[in-house]
Amino acid sequence: MLYRSKAPFRLGIAGGGTDVSPYSDIYGGAILNVTIDLYAHATIRPLDNGKIRFVHINDGITLEFDSVPKLPLTEPLLFQCGVYNSIVAKYNNGKPLSFELTTKMDVPTGSGLGTSSTMVVAILGAFVEWLNLPLGKYDIAKYAYEIERKDLNMAGGKQDQYAATFGGVNFMEFKNEDIVIVNPLNVDQNIMEEWALNTVLFYTNKQRDSSNIIKEQVDNVKNNKESSLEAMHNVKSEAFHIKNCLIRGELSELGKALNISWINKKKMARNISNELIDSIYDAATRNGAIGGKISGAGGGGFMFFYCPGNSRYKVVEALEKMDVGKIYDVEFCNQGLISWTTTD
Repeated sequence: MLYRSKAPFRLGIAGGGTDVSPYSDIYGGAILNVTIDLYAHATIRPLDNGKIRFVHINDGITLEFDSVPKLPLTEPLLFQCGVYNSIVAKYNNGKPLSFELTTKMDVPTGSGLGTSSTMVVAILGAFVEWLNLPLGKYDIAKYAYEIERKDLNMAGGKQDQYAATFGGVNFMEFKNEDIVIVNPLNVDQNIMEEWALNTVLFYTNKQRDSSNIIKEQVDNVKNNKESSLEAMHNVKSEAFHIKNCLIRGELSELGKALNISWINKKKMARNISNELIDSIYDAATRNGAIGGKISGAGGGGFMFFYCPGNSRYKVVEALEKMDVGKIYDVEFCNQGLISWTTTD
């Protein structure tokens, strides 16, 4: 038997960074995001040879271990090892498992779409399917967060795990003690189609490690850096504003608000933007985009732009002429994590 799962990546529309402690603990965070039809995939095939085999398609990596209760937490497949260790300890009475886990992502690692967290969610989904674990959506999202942020001590926020698990358009609130409230938005389908058609998704060909940016953002909050805190408050405020624009179907206002959100986001920490990102943003806005931003912590990865009317075609042409990245065709999706069982 094969136990499969897939979880969608997300675009961080507004409020990004306010889900990171200690800001969310002190002031409360708010984020608007939407999942897209690009996925992290995981498949488990049980083995009976006393081995554990990890296969990661994107990087062409295969690692094999003896089946033991706890695997070493070392690169390059840290998340696979971390999820396994936790599953065995919490849900298999410390008894080792023997299996092959194959993983694949539709986008590059470190691209600002929540890749690491989405992969953790997908891997958890395959284990939940295989072992028939009694975990609901909130359980899986929180579990993924705890594995990544606490067990593996990886820097980051809380939105990605919940976006990947729930799917769709969500307005998320983050409070003290890791409390997360997911508010799905019931947006008219015609509005969703127009929003998707007018969104240009562009990969900068620049992978980045978000940990340094997040660390600086955390330090700015701890040190009460006024300019950074004000920017984060403004970014959070724009999340509420863009949510209301979306519900009312005011997509042009959404595009303008994206521009304001981007201006504030760049003030949250250094290296969120750079010369390449600024040049891409300028090219897009010169050719018809009325707003956009980096998806994720910043420094590289994916950017997206709102291009009203038929301006997307001129924006796409201008970005392709820059020869510094790649356009991705994308649709929004309403389905979050799914898992299923099939035969060989």
